Amino acid sequence: MNHDTRKKIIRTFVQNKAALVGLILSLAVVVTCVAAPYLPLPDPLNQSLSQRFKAPGSNHLLGTDNFGRDVLSRVIWGGRVSMLVGVLSVLLAMALGTIIGLVTGYKGGLIDHLTMRVVDVLMCFPTLILGILFMAALGSGMSSLIIAIGISIAPRFARLCRGAVLSVRQNDFVEAARSMGMSDARIMFRHILPNVIGDVIVMGALWVGAIIITEASLSFIGLGVPPPTPSWGRMVREGLDFMGHAYWVSVYSGGAIFITVVGFNLFGDGLRDILDPKLRR
Repeated sequence: MNHDTRKKIIRTFVQNKAALVGLILSLAVVVTCVAAPYLPLPDPLNQSLSQRFKAPGSNHLLGTDNFGRDVLSRVIWGGRVSMLVGVLSVLLAMALGTIIGLVTGYKGGLIDHLTMRVVDVLMCFPTLILGILFMAALGSGMSSLIIAIGISIAPRFARLCRGAVLSVRQNDFVEAARSMGMSDARIMFRHILPNVIGDVIVMGALWVGAIIITEASLSFIGLGVPPPTPSWGRMVREGLDFMGHAYWVSVYSGGAIFITVVGFNLFGDGLRDILDPKLRR
């Protein structure tokens, strides 16, 4: 990538004000969650019944919950869970979907037909329903949650990658590589993959926000990480029973979900502008 291209990419991103806002929000959430162990926060698991339902104030900036636990601390530490699940699930889905889409799109024929029919069937189910099914099979725990969500959305990445491969595999440089006797694996990963990976990355950035919502939904119904580990979805659920006199338990955890999802969606939209040459022109 030459200097002029880099300048054009940076200028394209900077001109998209919404993308800048998304980048700032995303970075703020990520940095805060990563720095949680080093921040002067109370232990998110520390209970004090004498401090139950303390309103937001100087001692507890966002108040306390029904067990006297600091809400701000639990929101930040719960963000670590959501971010970890979101990023790792996307990486797993990208890896599985890209490999499936790359192979089926390049090979074609019966393999492509059968694989895409399975993908079509899986895509008929909402992500949350598939996540519940896989969680029921894998059991509870963060690793099971990451695997369940990753497998649930992998078909969407496979469909996207396969479509991009179909448009690339007929190009002259692919035919030239075949005529030189290159193996199929080398052609797929050295010549085709670099030309389709941009679409996959953009979709991954957009799906981080969706996965955070999915993780929160699973935690809301009790299928997320087991307690007492803080989780945004569980905090929203726990606070619903006390909305009348302790709204802050649900509102602030729900607000964290909203800000994070909006940030990643805006950032993903700006990333699309950078990686899509048609939009750059």
